[in-house]
Amino acid sequence: MRDARGVVTVLREDRSAAERLSRDVAGIADRLAQLLIGNSASREGPLADGAAFLHAMAEAAGDSRQQGGRPLESPGQSHPLDRLVNAFGLSPVEVDLLLLAGMAEEHEGYASVLRSLHPRGEPRATVGLAAQLCCQTSGERRVLREMLELGPAVRSGALVVGAEGPFFERTLSVADAIWPALGGLDVWPAWLRPLDGRITVNGLEEWFATPEVVTAAAALRGGEPRLIFIAAESENVAMHRAAALAQHAGLASVRFSLPANNPRDDAERTAGLHALLRGAVPIARLPAPDGPTLVEAPQFRAFPGPVVVCARGGAAVLHGDRPVLTVPVDRLSCAARQRLWRETLPELAAESPRLAARYALEPLAALEVAADVRSLEALGDGGVGLAEVAAIVRGRSNLALSAGVKLVRPAARWEHLVLRPDRLVQLHEALARLVNQAKVLDEWGFLEDRPGARGVRMLFCGPPGTGKSLSAEVLAQALGVDLLVVDISRVVSKWIGETEKNLAEVFDAAERAQAVLLFDEADALFSRRTEVTDAHDRYANLETAYLLSRLERFEGLAILATNLRQNIDPAFTRRMEFIVDFEEPSAPERVALWRAHLPPRAPLGEDVDLAELAALYPIVGGLIRNAAVAAGFLATSDDSPITRNHFVRAVRREYEKSGKAFPGAPAGSAAQ
Repeated sequence: MRDARGVVTVLREDRSAAERLSRDVAGIADRLAQLLIGNSASREGPLADGAAFLHAMAEAAGDSRQQGGRPLESPGQSHPLDRLVNAFGLSPVEVDLLLLAGMAEEHEGYASVLRSLHPRGEPRATVGLAAQLCCQTSGERRVLREMLELGPAVRSGALVVGAEGPFFERTLSVADAIWPALGGLDVWPAWLRPLDGRITVNGLEEWFATPEVVTAAAALRGGEPRLIFIAAESENVAMHRAAALAQHAGLASVRFSLPANNPRDDAERTAGLHALLRGAVPIARLPAPDGPTLVEAPQFRAFPGPVVVCARGGAAVLHGDRPVLTVPVDRLSCAARQRLWRETLPELAAESPRLAARYALEPLAALEVAADVRSLEALGDGGVGLAEVAAIVRGRSNLALSAGVKLVRPAARWEHLVLRPDRLVQLHEALARLVNQAKVLDEWGFLEDRPGARGVRMLFCGPPGTGKSLSAEVLAQALGVDLLVVDISRVVSKWIGETEKNLAEVFDAAERAQAVLLFDEADALFSRRTEVTDAHDRYANLETAYLLSRLERFEGLAILATNLRQNIDPAFTRRMEFIVDFEEPSAPERVALWRAHLPPRAPLGEDVDLAELAALYPIVGGLIRNAAVAAGFLATSDDSPITRNHFVRAVRREYEKSGKAFPGAPAGSAAQ
């Protein structure tokens, strides 16, 4: 045998299970040898040779048993075959049939003997061979047939009877990849791969204490055939919560997705068998359906114990005879997230309140972030702080966005904002409302059990270019998250129901990515409801009602920006925690804006007077930015520093683009 790294270790660890299976098969081989000797007319020929080989294998197994050695199983553990027998109540005859069906998997010599006995030359046992081995009377053959048609070994899927030929010439085999699993090897069918992934229970203490989870854990430990259904915002979240629940209950589990290209019942039987042989709870992921059609949850009808099915919320329908326990998966509270970050990333335990406020991550996602942090620490000389964690979370949450959403990596900071002091105070208060939730909502108990209590909704009103989008970017940068800008024109659809679907994807994406959500030009979407005069008005009002409901439940920072506050439905303004008015800047503010948009390295001419420009041209910050950049390009074309004339020419063009009358050039200016 090749001394391949890892293979020998596995074989040594599972040798007791493999030896037990080998000896059990050798017992069947000895009986089969006696049958062949009894049917052979001479001591020579294929039957005699086969009998001699089978007898030698049986003797070798007997010698191994007499020499002693390791016990069949470790204390407190069951052999996979015993698990199968006990779970389905298999009779000794059915165990013999299972061993006979798997003989070819045990040794190539067995396969050769069985091939010589099969009417079609297959290296398998037939029902007829089983009848000769196990039956002496016609009545026993009838019992055997009933066992192979309706018995628990066949119903469980462990023993498979072929469909070709007369019944007693049909082939006996075992379920896909069951034989190595019976021998203690962690081998799965090629089409059914278990889902790997670490399991962590950090931060889940409150969830484990909820009545539904306590009941589900008791059901898992009880071992009765039940279906435990866990629905969450995504299949992956539900799968990890299910594995954590099994671990909390003191049980092993295996996670897998049932393939769509296999018959559902066959796939469920085989998956359940493999979980059973490993002494594990099967956890199946139900993929998200395409379109509005619900997917029926798998039933695992043949599985004798509890199973867990995971799906995205609202994606599955439950049918069948199994009792169902539904376990909800709510977002972790801020206090739970603080414990999660303290336990998962103890290096930044002091920052756990800020991390909890910024990132409403699941335990597995936080564990992945912690692994990235430690990897980054190993590569560098310095420590890792909040900025590095923010970059890691951004990278991990890089998800596919719908066509109506643009992802912005925020770079603007507070010093880039030029606003009136009271407006800046409102922005800082909104930020504090997100950061200080642990004390106000959890410790003091405000808004207890209110949906969307952890969300903050803001309305930015004012003319174009006054800093609404920039303020949203600054807030996102201060929180260390991304900014998702919604393109209203691509979200709204003329087709009934499509707008609500698009909006649901937008809100879900923002919650998954832990991002700030910005609806620019929001009056196009959040406009006033109208009297219903036709079908269009009715469905437009339905869209508005959906928006009201979803915005109220949003667990993050949502910002509505509009140029026309009067067009926003009052129902939305009542739900805003902050309404910030952005006015056109005063002359001192315009001076600050000119300075903010002129880099320190920009060469300014001696005739440039920013106070003069601010006094002569009452324009908003967006136009000042455009004019500053345009003046720089004009100066480059003239191969000179940026002069007053360059600024005046650039401002003139901004007036022309806006359709406004240009106030004129300052006295003594040569700008045309």
